[in-house]
Amino acid sequence: MRLGQAAMEALRAEITGCLKPGDELVVVCPVALKGTSVIAKNKKDKLAERFSAGFMQNCISLQDDYGAGSIVWKIAQEAEASALYAMGEGGFLSALWKMAEASEVGLEADFRKVPIRQETIEVCEIFDLNPYKLQADGAVLIGIRGGEALVQRLRNEGFMAEVIGQTNSGNDRLLYSGGSARYLERPAEDELQQLLKE
Repeated sequence: MRLGQAAMEALRAEITGCLKPGDELVVVCPVALKGTSVIAKNKKDKLAERFSAGFMQNCISLQDDYGAGSIVWKIAQEAEASALYAMGEGGFLSALWKMAEASEVGLEADFRKVPIRQETIEVCEIFDLNPYKLQADGAVLIGIRGGEALVQRLRNEGFMAEVIGQTNSGNDRLLYSGGSARYLERPAEDELQQLLKE
């Protein structure tokens, strides 16, 4: 189901540029940094049963240590990226859906290539959360021709970056993980909201 005009205009206003069929999708910086940090601050007692104080401190400072700064945008714009989106609420999956929907493109993406910190994986396992739906401030999704060159430049600057997929002119938006594929769904509530209500 397509969005209405007002909703589509609001969505496009969140995104810098527009994806084009054939663009490579690049994720810069690990996803779910903000969500991991917020959980570590708000669920200290539960996490302290399993993890050391040092691990907890690492979790709290993830966004500061590994998040994107304005230099990422500058490098991507110099490389003539088609579209940029600063991830936030709803996480990586929400960002991917919003960019594809606003640009009216199909895509294929591989979960296994998405940068993610081990701390995030371990914290999400404790609370049975999907890290790809967790608040992801600090990570950026970029559409660009020649994604590998951008990835190399960003890595040279000290950022984690990966080409995770490609856009196409179709309607299907497929996510792969190993041999299985599923369709990208419209974003649901951020995993963090569910957790903090408990």
